[in-house]
Amino acid sequence: PAVLLVSMAAMLALKERGIFPVMVAGLSLGEYGALIAAESLSFEEALPLVQKRGKLMQEAVPLGVGTMAAIIGLNKTQVEDCCKQASDLGVVEPANYNCPDQIVISGHVPAVEKACEIANNIGAKRTIKLSVSGPFHSSLLKPAGEALRAELSKVQVYKPTIPVISN
Repeated sequence: PAVLLVSMAAMLALKERGIFPVMVAGLSLGEYGALIAAESLSFEEALPLVQKRGKLMQEAVPLGVGTMAAIIGLNKTQVEDCCKQASDLGVVEPANYNCPDQIVISGHVPAVEKACEIANNIGAKRTIKLSVSGPFHSSLLKPAGEALRAELSKVQVYKPTIPVISN
């Protein structure tokens, strides 16, 4: 909820200065702000929805069980192979293909750590454990997504007034 509030405050500050978007996009939680900016979702409905989303995600994977890491300097196939090799320790999978040589992986802590070790051993420029509270964008959060589907069915979604680039 705090991230959404800050995003909306920034949007309102820009609008007060006569700056209006011609299209919007947002990654993950940021997509809610994009939908509000496009008048496709109301702030009043989005705020409790975002709060519920966070609660569902936390319930799906308790703190300390999952994590994420960025792998820099390996291609898609190499990162996917690192994940496959580390999967004996739990779920680990690519979560965000940020650019050709920076891919974020997500999953159980031991599996992510092992995938990073393998990546370093085969020539990754760097692996960086991300300071996050969970294994976002991974299959571990599937139960949260399924529960969120029911919550989404309760909100009114309107045709956007400007293009929304979904991700």
